[in-house]
Amino acid sequence: MTSTTCYLNGQYLPLADARISPLDRGFLFGDGAYEVIPVYSRRPFRIDEHLQRLQQTLDGIRLANPLTLAEWRERIERIVAAAPFDDQSVYLQVTRGADAKRDHAFPAGVPPTVFVFTAPLTTTPDAVRAAGVAAVTALDNRWLRCDLKVVALLANVLARQHAVDQGCAETILLREGFMIEGAASNIFVVKDGVLLAPPKDHRMLPGITYDVVLELAAQHGVPHKVREIFEAELRTADEVWMTSSTKEVLAITTLDSQAVGTGAPGPLAQRMYDWYQQFKDEVMRRG
Repeated sequence: MTSTTCYLNGQYLPLADARISPLDRGFLFGDGAYEVIPVYSRRPFRIDEHLQRLQQTLDGIRLANPLTLAEWRERIERIVAAAPFDDQSVYLQVTRGADAKRDHAFPAGVPPTVFVFTAPLTTTPDAVRAAGVAAVTALDNRWLRCDLKVVALLANVLARQHAVDQGCAETILLREGFMIEGAASNIFVVKDGVLLAPPKDHRMLPGITYDVVLELAAQHGVPHKVREIFEAELRTADEVWMTSSTKEVLAITTLDSQAVGTGAPGPLAQRMYDWYQQFKDEVMRRG
């Protein structure tokens, strides 16, 4: 296998040679699920949790999982082993497959499309992390099943581009007076020494990094609460962070052109980032 190897419907082949039908429902309707798994030193990060979330999404869109957990692991491990880089970002996608026609209703007897590929893991440069990043806010006009990691991401794409157009790293989405999440990240708030996280419900994607941050907060005795966060609390926060598999823990130091706290990454953001790196080192890079 070469550095561009992917897996598509039972075959390992160069990524440039991978082809799907234009009638694939992922292409026509965004009818499918996906996952992104970071890989450190060729070890997939929390692979069980990622595959469990994939299963929850597939259940939510009524699409049978085409592979067992062992089969997913085998395919992921083979793709990871073939790549020339140690730290990777593995992408998994399952769609409802390609019918002979375009029809909104689920097709009968159509096998799903299964796709896996990997790329180098891109993380935030040290200089950017040290300064923090800027974000903007926008009303959350997405559907009401944001807890499902589906490939129909146009609303998130537009929200992310809204940030890019203003030279910012992320758009924080607001709904009915509450802070929900970022276009491509989870959001944490620090106020008066307490770490606040929005609750996992249908409005927010349950992040794997989100879980790790809360586990580390508990482990290190950081006061924290999981509850709804008012927009006003976001705007008066001492610290605001974005978290994701690629961003890890990244301080937001400017929000809608206004400084967050002192305008520099706060002390708890730095400690959490250090704890996160220590966790990665102990769990993923040793042995």
